[in-house]
Amino acid sequence: MQLGNTIRNRRQAIKMTLDTLAKAIESDAGNLSRIERGELGISEGQIRKIASALNTTPASLFAESDANNTNNAVSTATESPLENPIGFVHWFRSAAPYIHAFGGRTFVIAFGGEVVSEQQFIALSHDLNLLASLEVRLVLVHGARPQIEQRLLREQLTPAYHEGLRITDDAAMEAVKEANGGVRVEIEALLSMGIANSPMAGADIRVASGNFVTAKPLGVIDGVDLQHTGEVRKVDAVSIQKRLDDGELVLLSPMGYSPTGETFNLTLEDVASSAAIALQAEKLIFLMDTDGVKNLRGEILREMTTHKAKNLLKNANENDAPKNFSEDIEYYLSAAARASEDGITRTHLISRHVDGAIIQELFTASGIGTMVTELPLETMRQATIDDVGGILMLIKPLENQGVLVRRGREQIEMEIQYFYVIEYDNRIIGCASLHPYIEDKMAELACLAIDPQYRGGGRGDKLFNYCQKQAKKLGFNQLFCLTTRAEHWFLERGFTLLALEKLPKSKQTLYNLQRKSKVFVKKL
Repeated sequence: MQLGNTIRNRRQAIKMTLDTLAKAIESDAGNLSRIERGELGISEGQIRKIASALNTTPASLFAESDANNTNNAVSTATESPLENPIGFVHWFRSAAPYIHAFGGRTFVIAFGGEVVSEQQFIALSHDLNLLASLEVRLVLVHGARPQIEQRLLREQLTPAYHEGLRITDDAAMEAVKEANGGVRVEIEALLSMGIANSPMAGADIRVASGNFVTAKPLGVIDGVDLQHTGEVRKVDAVSIQKRLDDGELVLLSPMGYSPTGETFNLTLEDVASSAAIALQAEKLIFLMDTDGVKNLRGEILREMTTHKAKNLLKNANENDAPKNFSEDIEYYLSAAARASEDGITRTHLISRHVDGAIIQELFTASGIGTMVTELPLETMRQATIDDVGGILMLIKPLENQGVLVRRGREQIEMEIQYFYVIEYDNRIIGCASLHPYIEDKMAELACLAIDPQYRGGGRGDKLFNYCQKQAKKLGFNQLFCLTTRAEHWFLERGFTLLALEKLPKSKQTLYNLQRKSKVFVKKL
């Protein structure tokens, strides 16, 4: 968006019309207008032509764009945490755990041919360069459907499909080969960019591609011969690993080869999921047209288990009602479920239309798309000694506010067996403790805290109910708590006011008269 604004400002400054610039760079004025509005990506070749027509250099355009972006970030500091220096520092610090976790891991990233045909790959290449600089091992899988359709149209051939699969006859196979070759060359060219003062400055991405995928024919389905359309038989993981070990990015086309020398047209999702499984990749990422998988209310489901994904697909296919998700979600979600069952712990479905979508998904706690996992990311369990650090980080802000009584590390370590935690993706986001008073058959609910980033989702109630069930299992008849700020929260959950004298004697001796906490009790 900023680069487009820079081009428009520069053009207007020298009083050049949109049509004049379009003719100078041999482009369509409509597409150029979309570039200026940030709705269409821009290739390296176009940047050079535009810079020449505007009597400047690509480096100057990028430098001016970056300067405008910085100025806008300062002036709109309240709009987004990433648009001001303090917000950026906070985000960058919060991204550190992900940076540590991703280094040396393999990511398989899949995207349709639209990303290239609509010139979105140049923005994607910036994110790939960033991941490569963090020593992430990258495998890209591209599609080529729009390019194939264009070539068939040029040859006046009608595309044929069966159940969403292309019927690839001899003529269509020639179009498939030509289209995939063209897409691959364009991707390799864009990954070779190194324009100074641009996000690709200093990039040293070497691309490896080849006959890594062995395929077999799909044959005849429902009486329809799919001819040269096939499916993945094997991925040469050893050869791919060697390229990754050498620091290369591996690029896979949706084509496979048989031991008899035949070539087969494959689906993007089949190649991507098969490659991820063979490489035991850390992540499988699909860039698609929609923002993610949504529920019936239109809300994006940030996380889905494999079981939930399969049920959603099953119900949609068995129900005659119109599906509430797009075709690409059906394909990619099915591939994600398959990959998850075969050991891929994280599959991400994100929009290709969001600039920096991969970075936002991977380096923020909430993400922007849908993540499919084999097991739920969020669990509740009894705390262990390894959780002490996470518990301290949760309760310290509340202690500073006077909401919770101060507890030192030593005290929490000694009482860790009484604590319960909510763990989300290996991070402690909630805690509470149950302190027993066995003789009185009472338990004290204390130290209830939820990470501010995860409040508002009912986690406080979930943790409270979990602790309540644990108290019942342990044989306690009553649950009590002391609070100075959360009186109504406990009243709404069935607690009643209790006189201090009704507390266990040992608890009465520890009562802080200065805090004047109110005492509440609930029968179990």
